[in-house]
Amino acid sequence: MPSLTFVLPHWLYWSSLAVFPLVAAYFVYRERAQRGAGRPNLFLAYLFLVTAGFLGMHRFYLKSRWGFVFIPFFIAVLWTSTQVRDGREAVSLARSQSEHAERLLPRARADAGASKQGAADRLAKAEADAAAARDNLAAAAHGLDRASSISRIAGLLLGLAIVGDALLIPGLVRRARARETGRAATDHEIIVDVPATPVKQPLAPFRPVDWLVRVTGEFVAYWSVLAVMAYYYEVVARYVFNSPTNWVHESMFLMFGMQYMLAGAYAYRDETHVRVDIVYSHLSERGRAICDIITSAFFFLFVGTMLVAGWRFASDAMAVGESSFTEWGIQYWPVKLAIPVGAALLLLQGLSRLMRDVATATGRLR
Repeated sequence: MPSLTFVLPHWLYWSSLAVFPLVAAYFVYRERAQRGAGRPNLFLAYLFLVTAGFLGMHRFYLKSRWGFVFIPFFIAVLWTSTQVRDGREAVSLARSQSEHAERLLPRARADAGASKQGAADRLAKAEADAAAARDNLAAAAHGLDRASSISRIAGLLLGLAIVGDALLIPGLVRRARARETGRAATDHEIIVDVPATPVKQPLAPFRPVDWLVRVTGEFVAYWSVLAVMAYYYEVVARYVFNSPTNWVHESMFLMFGMQYMLAGAYAYRDETHVRVDIVYSHLSERGRAICDIITSAFFFLFVGTMLVAGWRFASDAMAVGESSFTEWGIQYWPVKLAIPVGAALLLLQGLSRLMRDVATATGRLR
C-alpha cells in the first residue's frame, strides 16, 4: 500500500450528497425514538470504522482495548510507505545515473575503435561506471520491491482486521450498550435540557412551506459530516501515503456553495440571519411585524433578482453541459441549479413570513 490512486467518481459524489443525509437522519431519528441519545450506536461505530478504522478508533469509541491492536499495523504501513517513497527516489536517481553511463559507453567505444589517445583508458572507465550503475539500479529496484512487498502485507493485514470488525460491529455495539445500561442502573445521571429558541409557527396555508424548508435545511446540514470525512481522507492520503488528491478541495467547496444556497431559507425560518436591531429589538411584536412588512420590499427585490438571474445562470450551464476546468472535471450545472432552488425556497419562506406579519399587524393573530 505505498500510494493511493483513488479518484472519486462523479456518480458517487452526487449519490453521496443524496443518500448519506437520508442514512444519517434515519439513524439519528431511530436513536431519538429509542431514547438512546448519548449511548453507543451503530451509525457512529461504522462512521469511525470508515474514517479512522486503521487506528482502531471504532474500538476506542466502543471502549474496547482491542483498538490498540490496530496501531502496530498502522505504524508498519506508515513506516513502509516512507521506505517505498525513499526507494522510488533511489530508483529514479540510479536509473538516471545508469542511462547517463550507458550513453557515454558508445562514445568511448567509438574513440577506442578510432585508436584515439587515451581512448582505451576512457573505455575501461566507461565500462566500469556502466557496470556499477547497473548494479546500483538493480540494488535500488530490489530494495523498492522488498519495501513494496512488506507494505502490501502490512496493508493487507490491516485491511483484514478492519473488514473483520465491520462484521463484528453490530454485536460490539450491543455489548457496549448493555454495559452502559448496567452502569446507568447504578449511577445517577443529571440531564439538563437546554431550551431551544422557539420558531414562530406559520399560518395554516403555509405549513407545507415550513415543512419543506425545515426538511431541506436539515438534509443539507448533514453534508458538513461529509466534509469532515473528505478532508480527513485528504490529510491521511497526503501525509501518510504521499498521495494528494485532485478532487477533495473542489468537491467540498462546491458542496458548501450548494449548502449555503439551500440552507438560506432554513436560517431565515429560524431567524438566524444577521440583523442590525438597534431599534427593532425595542419594538413590540406588532411594531416588529409592521417594520418587517415595510422592509420586505427590499427582501423580495433581492430574492426575485437572484431567482431570475440564478435560473438563467443554471439553464445556460445545463444547455452546454458545463463542467469544471480542473482535472476532476465535475459537472457544474447541478451546483448552479442550487442558486434558483435556494432562491425559490427563500421566496416561499419570505411569503410565509410576510403573511404572518400582516396577520400580526392587523390583529388577526394573537
